Amino acid sequence: MAASPHMLDAGPSCLLYLDDEQAAAAGLAAAAGLIALPIARHRFPDGELKLTLPVDASGHLPARAVLLRSLHQPNDKLIELLLAARTARSLGVRHLTLVAPYLAYMRQDIAFHPGEAVSQRIVGPFLADLFDAVMTVDPHLHRVATLQEAVPAAQTVVVSGAPLLADWIVRQRPGALLVGPDGESAQWVAQAAARHGLQHAVCTKERHGDRSVTIALPPVNVQGRAVVLLDDMASTGHTLAQATRLLWQAGAASVDVAVTHALIDAASLQALHAAGVGQFWSTDCVAHPSNCVPMASALAQALGGLHA
Repeated sequence: MAASPHMLDAGPSCLLYLDDEQAAAAGLAAAAGLIALPIARHRFPDGELKLTLPVDASGHLPARAVLLRSLHQPNDKLIELLLAARTARSLGVRHLTLVAPYLAYMRQDIAFHPGEAVSQRIVGPFLADLFDAVMTVDPHLHRVATLQEAVPAAQTVVVSGAPLLADWIVRQRPGALLVGPDGESAQWVAQAAARHGLQHAVCTKERHGDRSVTIALPPVNVQGRAVVLLDDMASTGHTLAQATRLLWQAGAASVDVAVTHALIDAASLQALHAAGVGQFWSTDCVAHPSNCVPMASALAQALGGLHA
């Protein structure tokens, strides 16, 4: 069924999702005024996946559609995106948007040792080939300045979780000092601080390996202050733990953590608390027990602008 020009001018009418993200899909669909449609998934004994997309009575999908898939634990999900996107095209979708609240394989943008695969330069173009637009939240980019450089799709949109985390922080810790654990966190700390006029500072970090870093506190008085460490993600938690111990030694009254992407497992989170972290807060970009800041409204607003 060929799409009419009117259909192509309109915004997307459906949101496709997999069953493990039903709650997130329902929230985004409600905020964006979309119909949430599940993609059926079957796994064969050898691990292969079979997907079945939700077509209408004529066996088609709308001309514009959104696919929601947060890409933590990404390997199977990348195959799902390949199968779903190619099938959606064959079913009449002319403009397909990926909403990936967490975008995987963005961290390695150069080869540090001979023979290393530069994952960003491989996965980014892979996604751009499948989708007309790619939207994410606080992508973890280092030497690449924009998402467009990493994912060369026709349209890319970055939504930040920092302002909404700031809203949560000021309700929990009025007048808190925001501290970034390293230089890479500076952009998010600055955004969050500007939202409510909070004081902020950034630690310096020297990395010696995946699990070995040295932290130095910024030259700011933390004595008696409520401090919130803020970053785009928490994975192993080692950097946050080291910063927490230093903040307590410097006289902080409390130390909490707020992140956009909670990639941290239960054991590592427990280690963070053992280091002195009080509360650990996150957005719902990655499903985690610490989720307290929903991103659906911000993502829906960005979708509305994308398809205006």
